[in-house]
Amino acid sequence: MTLMLRRWDSAEHLKSDEDMALYLEACLAEAGDDAAFIAKALGNIARAKGMTKLAQDTGLGRESLYKALSGEGNPSFATILKVVNALGVRLHAAPAEPVSARRTTRTRHAKVPLAA
Repeated sequence: MTLMLRRWDSAEHLKSDEDMALYLEACLAEAGDDAAFIAKALGNIARAKGMTKLAQDTGLGRESLYKALSGEGNPSFATILKVVNALGVRLHAAPAEPVSARRTTRTRHAKVPLAA
């Protein structure tokens, strides 16, 4: 019995704008400090939407985009922002840990009598 395997391509499964946004959000959560992982995720979204259209919308060359978003390229932050804007998704910032889990420091305030 021969087992047929097929290479997984995330771009084939990103059908809607919501799929793409959720995929990017999950990748941002998982990436840690791996910039190549994020670039590759953006590349997958770009391929799902169409690299030629992205090149037109960003003013960047198609081949340059393929290279920059391959996971092995090193795109500038300006390129990442152009790509994100052209793809119609947003990068999301949030505290690294929930506010309730943060250790708070309390400051002592001198007791000052209230004026009557």
